[in-house]
Amino acid sequence: MARPEKIRLGDLLIQQGLLTDEQLKFALDEQKRSGRKLGRIVVESSFVTEEAISKALAKQLRIDFIDLKHFNPRPELIRLLPEAQARRFRAIALDEVDGKLRIGFVDPTDMQAYDEIARVIRRDIDLAVVTESQLLALIDRVYRRTEEISGLAKELTAEMGDVPVEFGDLLGMSTGAEEAPVVKLLQTVFEEALRLRASDIHIEPQEKSLRIRFRIDGVLHVQTEADAKIATAMALRLKLMSGLDISEKRLPQDGRFAIKVRNSPVDVRISTMPTQYGESVVMRLLSQSTGLLGLDRLNMPPRILERLRNCVRRPSGMVLVTGPTGSGKTTTLYASLSELNTTEKKIITVEDPVEYRLPGINQVQVHEKIDLSFERVLRSALRQDPDIVLVGEMRDQMTAEIGMRAAITGHMVLSTLHTNDVISTPIRLLDMGVPRYMVALSLQMVLAQRLVRVICENCAEPHTPAPHEHEWLHYELGDKVDTYSYKQGRGCAHCGTTGYTGRTGVYEMLEMTNELVESINRDDTGDFVQTARKQMAGETLRRDAVRLVVQGRTTIDEAMRISNQFED
Repeated sequence: MARPEKIRLGDLLIQQGLLTDEQLKFALDEQKRSGRKLGRIVVESSFVTEEAISKALAKQLRIDFIDLKHFNPRPELIRLLPEAQARRFRAIALDEVDGKLRIGFVDPTDMQAYDEIARVIRRDIDLAVVTESQLLALIDRVYRRTEEISGLAKELTAEMGDVPVEFGDLLGMSTGAEEAPVVKLLQTVFEEALRLRASDIHIEPQEKSLRIRFRIDGVLHVQTEADAKIATAMALRLKLMSGLDISEKRLPQDGRFAIKVRNSPVDVRISTMPTQYGESVVMRLLSQSTGLLGLDRLNMPPRILERLRNCVRRPSGMVLVTGPTGSGKTTTLYASLSELNTTEKKIITVEDPVEYRLPGINQVQVHEKIDLSFERVLRSALRQDPDIVLVGEMRDQMTAEIGMRAAITGHMVLSTLHTNDVISTPIRLLDMGVPRYMVALSLQMVLAQRLVRVICENCAEPHTPAPHEHEWLHYELGDKVDTYSYKQGRGCAHCGTTGYTGRTGVYEMLEMTNELVESINRDDTGDFVQTARKQMAGETLRRDAVRLVVQGRTTIDEAMRISNQFED
């Protein structure tokens, strides 16, 4: 294709009826004032959408508009254009058409970008138009930094040589420390983890290598393997950042620190543990820029959502959210708090650690080393005249008793407990030694939840259930099992070939009725279980997972995987 000609965007949008004269005048005045691009101004002013601008350019230039949401790119082609140029010139290599490499441009009239990319690629180029937001999202997904991380790891290995070194002084906050290979390596690891939406980073020394893995959507993926010699340097640097004892390598340590990744604040919880080949380090990433989800966005079935809202708005009582670590319990509790957070209510949270920060709420971080325990903080919190108290976890009998006494005496208490399902939760409290009358009088509702991976929209395709999957579905769907269509993700560049993008919740709920309270007081566990099952009427975690399968949002295999966590 010939070199593009410059087009006046404002005139084009007016000509195609996408912009009025008044809107264009406003945008041009704003452009003169701020120096920003005209296209960005009209989009941010809601005069016209990104997609409409791209389609208008494509129509005028008689080239294709490519919707990257439904485009399955070829990573080997995309990487023909280095990431730096792709970001700078807002362009990406898409595919090959008649021997030419088709490049998607946000602004196909940018002649400087065209000339520079043609020089770098040294191939005949065909043009297409893409939107900027979709382009940047695709760049983040495809340009994996595995090679860069491996290169920095080799650089650190070369610097260390073969002689064992004590890194205590070397890794201190000395002049130029930010340029040290270990610092650059860790910075790149954090950037890549955030870009891939990882919740945890695992740094694990093996006999002959150091393995770095990311947990993405609840599943671990190997990011890179490096020389085992750099394990000590990375562990020491992370210990320094979190204020841990760098001389202690025989005992586990826990800490936290805050960093900024691409101007986004991230809280990091770190845990170190001595293993056979060195210290294993696991870091939980808590991005403060993600934003808190509301209850409406947690994918709860309407009847559970309505009853949960009614329950947490009561003046007193206890609501427990249960499930294993990483099942989204804290997110659910904070989504509830965000709806209760008004100037008329005093809210105190007791947590270890404080995972979300909400304005207007008094949040207390537990610190066991100075005897600032859940029990001690909770006792003090109740003397602060709160209306609502959030306790991060019911870890022991004393904490549970104090929380339940608060619920009985006029406070709404929200907390979590590690149990498999809702029916076993009251029984678990009794096993912890909490008096029977406290459980009966204070507990209002138990919500159990899990997180399941969501099928990638870009590579979803029909799926025929295998015999064992068919049998598993038949338990919930009966003869209707063959009337539904099912999906799975094929795997593409958008989802990192996993077939999944993101996670959503599945739930079950038990509300403490008079009948259940009487059953607890009778000290008849069998009767309580039978009464609770009758009240739930089969609305279990398993059934909610099947609901997502039928809706085409998750796979049968994923529903079965999370169901196996709580079924006999």
